[in-house]
Amino acid sequence: MKIISQPKKMQEEMLSIRNNKSIGFVPTMGALHEGHLSLIKQSQKENDISVVSLFVNPTQFNDKQDFETYPTNLQDDFSKLKDLKVDYVFTPSNDDIYPDNYKYEMTEKDFSYILCGKDRPGHFNGVLTIVLKLLQIVSPQKAYFGEKDYQQLKLIEGMVEAFFIPTQIIACPIVRDNKGLALSSRNKKLSDIGLSRAQKFAQILSSSLEHKDVLEKITSLGLEIDYLDDRDGRRFAAVKLENVRLIDNVPL
Repeated sequence: MKIISQPKKMQEEMLSIRNNKSIGFVPTMGALHEGHLSLIKQSQKENDISVVSLFVNPTQFNDKQDFETYPTNLQDDFSKLKDLKVDYVFTPSNDDIYPDNYKYEMTEKDFSYILCGKDRPGHFNGVLTIVLKLLQIVSPQKAYFGEKDYQQLKLIEGMVEAFFIPTQIIACPIVRDNKGLALSSRNKKLSDIGLSRAQKFAQILSSSLEHKDVLEKITSLGLEIDYLDDRDGRRFAAVKLENVRLIDNVPL
């Protein structure tokens, strides 16, 4: 496993490989769990080389406290990636990624304004900007994203198509725990009681209940609802629990 932190060095290495071998890429913010590992395994099945990035992107956090408390454990992440025999790990610093101090950013002017974008100003600008930068650095033929962040996935697909980026975006199914809760790095911030309530939230969301009944049952759990929205054949939800924001979506 080769660990590279400098964007220029990473870019040069990937460009030297790309013509002869297929590159699969999994961008992450670290705190790796089975959801991340499933993306990596999918990449390894479909490509000669697999690259994972570990970078907690500050520009996608509209809540400073959320950024400062985001779980990180670099050595644990390295251990998991080494066990999977990942080929390359990209670990840039903030200064490496944003030498312009974020003067330039990527903006989408429609879908990014609803759901998670409605009450998180600038969030998706930060997401699209970092993904664009990482795709330019790694130059993968394929990049893997989980459907848990479904809105993010669709925005990234749109950006890649709009800007003729030669990377295929691969959507991968949500990985859930044995109680149905979508795996997330933020789950680690929940107490045992909070985790149990989060699992009940996921079970209610995936039930066949009508929208109004789901809303009532989630509210009865004492969760703060950011949104519960049915659109495009899916049910989307975001809630706050113990100062932790959880998102999920299920097919209708």
